[in-house]
Order: sequence, then C-alpha cells, then structure tokens
Amino acid sequence: MARAMFEYTKTVLRKVSFDVNLFSKEIQKAIKRLLPHEIEELKIWVKSLTEQQPELQPCLIYLK
Repeated sequence: MARAMFEYTKTVLRKVSFDVNLFSKEIQKAIKRLLPHEIEELKIWVKSLTEQQPELQPCLIYLK
C-alpha cells in the first residue's frame, strides 16, 4: 500500500508541475503522507524533475 502512495504522489506532482504553488502544496502533503525512505526517494525524483523544469526549484526548500 505504501508503495502505491509513493507512485500516486509522483503522478499528482507530474500533473501539477505546471504551477509552482500547486506543486509546493502537493510536496507538503506528500511529506506528511510518505514514509521516511520514500521521502528520500521523492527528493531524488524532484531534483531530477527540477533539472527539466527549473521554475520548480523553489519547492526544494520543503524537502530539506
């Protein structure tokens, strides 16, 4: 079940990546929902996404 939540979170983040504010809100929700090791995976995934979409870089502050 937990892995499904991680995949769902990535799907949602992909869909809202057009808007920095929505993306930030979804990152904050994800941090509350995911397990600690999944948050570490999410950090890696978001960093790679921000390389493709630099406008999302301010959202990295939530993943520190």
